Amino acid sequence: MSDWIDVVAENALAVGEHVVVDVDGVDVAVFKLEDGFYALEDTCTHDGAEIASGVLEGNEIVCPRHGARFCVRSGKAKTAPAYEDIASLTVKVEAGRIMVCDSRWD
Repeated sequence: MSDWIDVVAENALAVGEHVVVDVDGVDVAVFKLEDGFYALEDTCTHDGAEIASGVLEGNEIVCPRHGARFCVRSGKAKTAPAYEDIASLTVKVEAGRIMVCDSRWD
């Protein structure tokens, strides 16, 4: 089973902000939306570019390279040129800390 990775203090991120962390050798972007925290692998499925520096519009992140849109809550690809979803990781808040876990291979 994958371990929980301590990311940052819950109050360190404002709504609309994110942080990128290493989770078992994979860059993961952790976003704070109005309704909570979400984590996606920091890779656009269209061309492998990082996604976190893109523009956050509501609950969607826009890839900075070619404009593909992804749902931050689920990783679902919303527009071309991306057709594959981004991997979404499990997030929890415990004792005021944001934690993520990559359980895809458990």
